[in-house]
Amino acid sequence: MSAALARVPLPEQPDGRKHASRHEYKAWVDRVLDAASGSARKHRMSAYDTFVDRWPQLEDWFAEPMAVRLDLLDGAHARARRGVSVNATGYLTYLSLAQRVRLDTDFIINRKFNSLRDDQLLAELGYDMGFEHRLLQRASQIGYKRPSLHSQVRWALTKIAMRNGDPDVTGITIDDLQLLADEIKAFATRPDAAELRWTVAVKGENPTAVLQGFIQHCLNRLHVLHVVLFNDGRISAPPELGIRRRKTWKDELTPPDTPPRIKYVVERWLRLQLSTGSTAETTVGQVRDDIRRLIVWLTEAYPAVESLDQLTREHMEEFLEWLAALINPRTKAPYAIQTRRGTVSSLVVFFRETGRLGWSDVPGRPLLGPADLPRTVQSLPRFIPRDQLDTVMEIAEALECPFQRAAMLTIRWTGARRSEVRRLEVDCLDAYPDGYPRLRLPVGKGRTERTVPLHPHAAEALRPIIDMARAANYAPRLDPTCQRLVQRIFVNLGKPISAEYLFMTPLKMACEKLGLLDAEGRPLINPHRFRHTVGTQLAEGGAQLQTIMSILGHRSASMSMVYSRMTDPVVKEQYEQVLATTGRIAGPAVDLLLKDGLDEEAVHWLKTNFFKTELELGHCLRLPQEGPCECDLYLRCGKFFTTSEYAPRLRQRLATEQQLIQDATERGWPREIERHAAISRRLRELLTELGQPEDGEHAPCIRPDNGDRQ
Repeated sequence: MSAALARVPLPEQPDGRKHASRHEYKAWVDRVLDAASGSARKHRMSAYDTFVDRWPQLEDWFAEPMAVRLDLLDGAHARARRGVSVNATGYLTYLSLAQRVRLDTDFIINRKFNSLRDDQLLAELGYDMGFEHRLLQRASQIGYKRPSLHSQVRWALTKIAMRNGDPDVTGITIDDLQLLADEIKAFATRPDAAELRWTVAVKGENPTAVLQGFIQHCLNRLHVLHVVLFNDGRISAPPELGIRRRKTWKDELTPPDTPPRIKYVVERWLRLQLSTGSTAETTVGQVRDDIRRLIVWLTEAYPAVESLDQLTREHMEEFLEWLAALINPRTKAPYAIQTRRGTVSSLVVFFRETGRLGWSDVPGRPLLGPADLPRTVQSLPRFIPRDQLDTVMEIAEALECPFQRAAMLTIRWTGARRSEVRRLEVDCLDAYPDGYPRLRLPVGKGRTERTVPLHPHAAEALRPIIDMARAANYAPRLDPTCQRLVQRIFVNLGKPISAEYLFMTPLKMACEKLGLLDAEGRPLINPHRFRHTVGTQLAEGGAQLQTIMSILGHRSASMSMVYSRMTDPVVKEQYEQVLATTGRIAGPAVDLLLKDGLDEEAVHWLKTNFFKTELELGHCLRLPQEGPCECDLYLRCGKFFTTSEYAPRLRQRLATEQQLIQDATERGWPREIERHAAISRRLRELLTELGQPEDGEHAPCIRPDNGDRQ
């Protein structure tokens, strides 16, 4: 339990906790129990007398061991018998709610208070039954349907009331929920907790398991109350998975043994990044981890360094060597290049910006630069092959859960990030003027909203989810990215649905069913591969670069160029035409095309000027800056290539060369015979590489003319 939530002392009355007088308690019993309940009134007063005789001073009862207060008098493993405290639960309820005596949590969670089940008795004690009824209605509206809902809400409300010594539960705060939750967890740490709970419950053979189940059961009931209060607008703090004081990355910005001067600078820098809003909170958390690695190394290797301005380039070179050999405790292998690259990149920015701001205790100059970034391999997007994509989506469309089905179809047809789909709002879906659906995606990594076309099949799956969210009228939540309250649609029982449930669970099931697993049994398909697939399909379809950027939410063209370069329209056109007709490609420039030997500048020029590269028998990849061709012998030029569609022209040119050889022979020109014979041999070589006969029917050219290319 944190220091901020240390147990609050229980005494409330100015002169300490005292018994109610017999006259006062009897008057209340006579008022709440009618004349026909003479035996019940007699039993209550007898229990009162016995309890007061046993503990004339109420403080003495609070001082007793918990086993005594719970009437566990026959040993640790005996069934609890009805004793003095058990019989007096009605009186203890009156003390707590009418006399404002606060009972401790360890007692009230382990003892049943049957009188709290009586609505009339509770109302007489000041408990607002109307408030409870409104909460139950709200719980039903947001989707709770369990028969035990009433008992769960009643249990949580009355336990808080008895702990606070106040029957007014309309003003319950998040602190009340968190404090009771922490005290329940604190009970589990008692040395005798397992034996106490096992004896009270008398179920199961493992006391530890009984205790763990009991603690979780109590916390679940508090969590339900938290969800209902939040969605009813009575608590502003959104519910998490369990009632707890959430520990975020901001709680520990630097390691505990960080020198004070270093600690101040680092924490000041991190808080500045978060407060300006220029960096997402999750990204700031990653930067914190990157800087922590430097601090951990520094405190171990150079404990005498007390300030960052003492660092030198030699220090940083040693750190880079240490980072390269650092072992990831999760994988038991060295950290990936991307992780090391991210760490160095964060430190480059940190040193540069703190020096620019003129802070003290910082180097004031860049100790690391871009040249220190570990070199990475440029990987192609891992799109999902068509056959795998179709089978996985067949399974996804058959999912019973409407949330999972809608989420999977959405990422399939939009390429949106998981976080963007999870945060879709109730007004996210509309249509273009022609009626085609479009989806408004929330602010993501690009810090901008965007609208994208949505396949009607996915829109059809989203509409029921939107209708359910509107009917439930969930309480708005603060979106940390855009800093405004939003109503999400992927919400169940008042809580946002996790990405694990929406995406990872159905994908794991599909991959296991289809056998798409790696050597360690992990699924080969993850949600982000759908994003790569959409980008790849757009590029293959000839979409403009701006279109890919708009749909995927890329901030720079270079982010989308990876798709355009892989399936560049120029290469794609030739590739499709050749393979679709089982044709081939030939010529010296083949290696440049098939091995992606064109740089980005060449690709860009060819995309806009490809029709200009056409020759009689193929294409020339020579760029303008390379100057004009110095000869007409392009058939052997390293920039020349041709395809099967030019086979008719090649045959026609071969026939022409044969006629020229015949003419040169008749005229007695040996050099001309040699020249045309060489050209004929080259033409035959090209036809052979293309798998085309030298003669035969001339297939019609399927290539559009130059006017169509423009």
